[in-house]
Amino acid sequence: MKNWKDIISHKTFRYIDHSNEQKFNGEIYSAITSFAIDDALALSVSDELSPPIIRLWAHPETIVLGIPDAKLPYIDEGVPLLSANGYHVVVRNSGGLAVALDQGVLNISLILPGVKHISIHDCYEAMVSFIQYMLRDLTDSIQAFEVVGSYCPGDYDLSINGRKFAGISQRRVKDGASIQIYLDVEGNSYERATLIRQFYDISKKDEETKFTYPTVKPEVMGSLSELLGINLSVEEMKKHVYEALNDFSEHIVEIDFSDKELEAFSKRHEQMKKRNESIAEMQ
Repeated sequence: MKNWKDIISHKTFRYIDHSNEQKFNGEIYSAITSFAIDDALALSVSDELSPPIIRLWAHPETIVLGIPDAKLPYIDEGVPLLSANGYHVVVRNSGGLAVALDQGVLNISLILPGVKHISIHDCYEAMVSFIQYMLRDLTDSIQAFEVVGSYCPGDYDLSINGRKFAGISQRRVKDGASIQIYLDVEGNSYERATLIRQFYDISKKDEETKFTYPTVKPEVMGSLSELLGINLSVEEMKKHVYEALNDFSEHIVEIDFSDKELEAFSKRHEQMKKRNESIAEMQ
């Protein structure tokens, strides 16, 4: 297994903060936009047209479904439930299952080149170690293992004292990868988890399915603010990201999107909109 510092070892990193965006390239900035942007940037780093990237993003009340979620037997009842509770619903193109986003959740995309020679496992480990380093002044109790009863469960759930506050997914395009993590920084994690539990209850009912969907237990999840017993904000967390990145690179640059990146974004954005057509009709 590679050391995480070997994976995040580039001298120059490109820093992009999209956490307060309203529009991008003339489009309303939604989670669909974010996934298309990450694809375009993964292509750019793959082709060595951009240095590796850390991108920060956030969205108002949004439930991001995984590809298996879209196949739930009663999805046409589950999506309207989420909409009625004020959430926009999208299906992502990376792995995992349903997660809840709002302005108290910070998403970080670590976009790296040369991943054909780096295992998926090593990329996940790199993100875990980066977050542990980033938050080292706040806690040394972050562990990575599947938190049973959480939404979007996986081997790389991040937890403190057994309660999950973050989950990681990964998307590979050519020789680039976007390793994406959501950090539940502040807000009511219990309410978020309760809503996703209700979504699965109504979308699956008691029907047998080939895919195993989680039985969500809201009490096994929490925000960093709650788990650490301190008031943390997304803005403070962004500073932690930047400072950690600064420790591992000699140069941090902020570069405008190139014409080629915008062209790739437009194509990927259309693909994402097409992927979401049926879900959009249910809202």
